Amino acid sequence: QVQLVESGGGLVQPGGSLRLSCAASGFTLPYYAIGWFRQAPGKEREGVSCISSSDGSTYYADSVKGRFTISRDNAKNTVYLQMSSLKPEDTAVYYCAASAKKGIATMAYEYDYWGQGTQVTVSS
Repeated sequence: QVQLVESGGGLVQPGGSLRLSCAASGFTLPYYAIGWFRQAPGKEREGVSCISSSDGSTYYADSVKGRFTISRDNAKNTVYLQMSSLKPEDTAVYYCAASAKKGIATMAYEYDYWGQGTQVTVSS
């Protein structure tokens, strides 16, 4: 059974950091591009970051560039999203997803599997 499980969300003050984890089971993670999306209340789901399966190239949305870092540990079948200098506008449910597309996938329809999400709240 294919499964993606996010963890690491929580409440953090503005300027703080969090590391999200996405643990995969039921499929071989290295063969998939992994993306992180987020959705705030009343807003559409937004692509935040992606790491490709082939060469490890990465993509970041302009809103998080320079503050977020995506990485993967294929031995642990896990992808991470290190988030720093967090802002209140980063508050959202964060989802990881897996895409069989070669290269970078930035659109939600390109993804085959989704996790259940983890809440990130940035507030003082």
